[in-house]
Amino acid sequence: MQGVQQLVTIVPWTFIATICNLFIQIYLIKRFLFKPVNEMLEKRKALADAQIAQAQEANEQAQAMKAEYEQDLLEAKTKAGEILQSAQKTASDQAEQMLREANRQAAAAKIKAAGDIEQEKRKAVDEIKNEIGSMAVEIAGKVIGRELSESDHEKLIDEFISNVGEVS
Repeated sequence: MQGVQQLVTIVPWTFIATICNLFIQIYLIKRFLFKPVNEMLEKRKALADAQIAQAQEANEQAQAMKAEYEQDLLEAKTKAGEILQSAQKTASDQAEQMLREANRQAAAAKIKAAGDIEQEKRKAVDEIKNEIGSMAVEIAGKVIGRELSESDHEKLIDEFISNVGEVS
């Protein structure tokens, strides 16, 4: 049992050497292993944070561009509506102006035609009056058997015309 007891017994110098060895290993591991690993982890964390910040910034820019695009689209729709409305108004105004011009021309043509008809009517009546007057003078001359003077001729024509005018 003494051999087993020797294995379990604590030798102070070995114990102190083991503890010193443990502290030296902890220091070396901390210095050469944990410190570089922590530095690498910090760099990765900083890189990840930078990428997240960039992604957020890109997202904000995308949102701003989207809002600007939507605003531009709304303005374009509004402007297109205004252009369409203006074109419709212009077309309506032109159609109305053309209609007024056509009505004016039709009225002018109607007035001119009425004037022409009246003038032709007067001309025809005058021609008929002259012919009837001439015929009446000839007939009257034959009936009376004498030649009428110019003043008698005028008097008969006027009398006949006034009688014809009253009848018509």
